[in-house]
Amino acid sequence: MNKFFKDPRFAGIEPFEKKVWLSSPTMHGEEQKWVDDAIKTNWVSTVGANINEVEKQVAAYAGVKYAVGLSCGTAALHLATKLAGEKLYGQARPNEGTLQGHRVFCSDMTFDASINPVAYEDGEAVFIDTEPDTWNMSPEALEKAFELYPEVRLIVVAHLYGTPGKMEEIRAIADKHGVLIVEDAAESLGAQYKLNGRWVETGTLGDYNCISFNGNKIITGSAGGMFLTDSEEDANKVRKWSTQSREAAPWYQHEEIGYNYRMSNIIAGIVRGQLPYLDEHIAQKKAIYQRYKAGFADLPVKMNPFDEENSQPNHWLSCLIIDEDAMAPQVRGEQDYLYVSVPGKSSPQEILDAMAAFNAEGRPIWKPMHLQPIYRTHAFVTAEGNGRGRTNAYIAGSGIDVGADIFRRGLCLPSDNKMTPEQQDRIIDIIHRCFR
Repeated sequence: MNKFFKDPRFAGIEPFEKKVWLSSPTMHGEEQKWVDDAIKTNWVSTVGANINEVEKQVAAYAGVKYAVGLSCGTAALHLATKLAGEKLYGQARPNEGTLQGHRVFCSDMTFDASINPVAYEDGEAVFIDTEPDTWNMSPEALEKAFELYPEVRLIVVAHLYGTPGKMEEIRAIADKHGVLIVEDAAESLGAQYKLNGRWVETGTLGDYNCISFNGNKIITGSAGGMFLTDSEEDANKVRKWSTQSREAAPWYQHEEIGYNYRMSNIIAGIVRGQLPYLDEHIAQKKAIYQRYKAGFADLPVKMNPFDEENSQPNHWLSCLIIDEDAMAPQVRGEQDYLYVSVPGKSSPQEILDAMAAFNAEGRPIWKPMHLQPIYRTHAFVTAEGNGRGRTNAYIAGSGIDVGADIFRRGLCLPSDNKMTPEQQDRIIDIIHRCFR
């Protein structure tokens, strides 16, 4: 029997009959119409009316001139990163990436899909620490990074869990240093940010911008992503690369390395059926966030923060972070963990295990990239400067590492927009009992 069922703190709590998911696809019926249309008309490959229409609709929603449909958000990030490298350093040889021999400043707390394209293009990521106000890239740490690496000419910025970062400050720093920005808005479609006094959509805040329609995103195509831009030249280059870089010849002619990255007309059909419900999904996610915030008002926790004056998140995932003095002991290895239950306190892993015991899905906060085994030899910069090797036997350092602290104390809550208020109330009750 599960240990939580025997724990007196959880007496009277019943498991959910059906799993409450972190964030699952929400279908409305119109998706089937457009998928069927693609099949009936025999346009099931990487051309068709669905692709044309979703590109037009997403561009209009975001407020850009061009959107290029791709197979996934990672494909969009790769081609955006490749394009930035080519603009900065010129066309690469077929066996080389466009960033070979160059460093790139990258968000530290994000999914590795944000960062891996730098490696695809033979570049070296330098990780910029997180700030506590939005859990995104720290402008202060970014400025420190330019003191250490003044030659850098590219920044990759991700908006965590649908919350925009401090883009006005980051944009000002980038402009001061003559730097391009790749914006990873995979999690933040529909979120808005006030830039220079004007509300704009995320996905328009960089020089090269990317969104995702992955299965758990706020709207989905089961897969799929898009590159967003105001540059016709950039849109055409990404469209070319995504279709194996075919030239305008009557035979297969290739002058550049290409990729099989184009969105299919079937995936586009699902996205086409989802798009009318984007604002509805955002409203549902916002209500979930607000119910959690009210429900946790008497607990030593805080919700994932955002700048209320300058941003309107899409609230894709609701998260919490435990106050330091309410943290019970917890340690994590590479693939396992250990924690101790302490009256009046709790830990992310205890809460995650308790929710899982009652059939509700949460997950840890993204583990920062500078802590990932594959990237442990890469530079990491905090608001104090170099974040590696800050202490030794003779010199005490502050050890500041905002991202690692959020990972240690935070977790993602069930945020599925099909979750009922009654189900959410039970989850809130379970979390309260973890602190008894």
